[in-house]
Amino acid sequence: MILGIDTSLGTTVAVVESDGVVRSQLESADPRGHAEVIGSLISRALAEASITPDAITHVAAGMGPGPFTGLRVGIAAARAFALGRGIPVIPVVSHDAVALERMLHDALTGGFDDAADGPLAVVTDARRREFAYTVYQGIDDDGLPVRVAEPALSLRDDLDALLAARGIERVDAERIPAAMLALAAARALAAGREIATEEALYLRSPDVTLSSGPKRVTQ
Repeated sequence: MILGIDTSLGTTVAVVESDGVVRSQLESADPRGHAEVIGSLISRALAEASITPDAITHVAAGMGPGPFTGLRVGIAAARAFALGRGIPVIPVVSHDAVALERMLHDALTGGFDDAADGPLAVVTDARRREFAYTVYQGIDDDGLPVRVAEPALSLRDDLDALLAARGIERVDAERIPAAMLALAAARALAAGREIATEEALYLRSPDVTLSSGPKRVTQ
């Protein structure tokens, strides 16, 4: 039983069985209220799945790309839950969940041909007039989306031309499906693979400037 947690966009939590059965999935679209809702979403997801925390065997953590402040809330929550239970954390690139959802949907509706269809780029808003994007091409033998280019940033005005020049379909994501995040983790676990590192994929450095030294205090 896998608990999926992601805060790279909004806040999403899901409980998924190892065979892909989704027991629960809850979301909050607020891109700035991660810390306020993450605890309640985890509790509600467990309750809706009719399980207690000791039924969870792994935690899938969305590693971004995402903003520094929001992304670290989900990663910290995933690591804290896993530490409390003494279970592993499985890192997953957040865009992988979107790509997997899209490819599975197309396969079920007859709209996806792994051999014929071209690459697609999962795109999320990075603010500051930029987009984050990751390029994929098909699903591999383990049932995981094939990442052919790692997450990158592009100016909003440049991305469409960049993708068009390479024949890449654009898939805009406004949410990260935590159920697909957990499913990707389950498939990676079954295949004995690591599909992401433990390093968060921050879009850019935090907006913090180190002090140049103590300031004089005058009266």
